[in-house]
Amino acid sequence: MKITLREVLDSDVALFWAHISEPTAQRMAAVTRTYHYDRELFDAHWAKVRANSAVTVRTVLADDAVAGHAAVFGPPDEREVTYWIASAYWGRGVASAALRELIALEPARPLHAHAAADNAGSLRVLEKCGFTITGRGRIFAQARGDEIDEVALTLE
Repeated sequence: MKITLREVLDSDVALFWAHISEPTAQRMAAVTRTYHYDRELFDAHWAKVRANSAVTVRTVLADDAVAGHAAVFGPPDEREVTYWIASAYWGRGVASAALRELIALEPARPLHAHAAADNAGSLRVLEKCGFTITGRGRIFAQARGDEIDEVALTLE
């Protein structure tokens, strides 16, 4: 499977909504925001993200199909990566390949990431891409309705 990144198109946003609306994916990601549950807020969030020149955001393609999105955001000394891959593509190397491409586009170091401590797949993706665990904490996970353990990771 060929994994590539490209600029986000208007038509991608509807597919991103379908991806983040999957209850299984929300539970796995755990830390969701209000816009994950409201299409109008979601569209407004994406308009803001796409208009922000400080955010590097890309659509993830798997054999030319939209498989998710990946982004780097935050101030220069606190850049953070985020990604969301549709569950149909989990366990197939899509997230790892996409994250490798994304971090190659981003010159800033260190880069930071956060993941639910029990999200083994995401932790594996981040570690494959050179991130190391640099902290642990607790955070409220809206998708689970409770506090969870969270892991902080850094790529130097």
